[in-house]
Amino acid sequence: MEIYKEFMFEAAHRLPNVPEGHKCARLHGHSWKGVIYVEGDVDPRLGWVVDYGDIKQAFAPVFERLDHHYLNEIPGLANPTSEVLAEWIWAELKPRLPQLSRVVINETCTSGCIYRGPDD
Repeated sequence: MEIYKEFMFEAAHRLPNVPEGHKCARLHGHSWKGVIYVEGDVDPRLGWVVDYGDIKQAFAPVFERLDHHYLNEIPGLANPTSEVLAEWIWAELKPRLPQLSRVVINETCTSGCIYRGPDD
């Protein structure tokens, strides 16, 4: 069984490695949306895989580092594409949320990525 918890944060970034003149080289911001998925067996007594509150609590320190910040200044996010951000969130969360199965990041309402871990 796989469950998920959505989150949103506001953050600015720029992409330093794009070709000269690319619009994403300029400082800009997004209303980012993400989804954290966890997978496991349903506990027969509790009736859930994991408490949604536990997912929120595991993500809280990550959220605090991202929300209303300049992503390029966060260690590991010098080139903060959606793909890099999804991998970074995975690395931050996996030790606290061992059942983590996917991280989905949308930087716009029509563009995003799905990361399923380093063995993806």
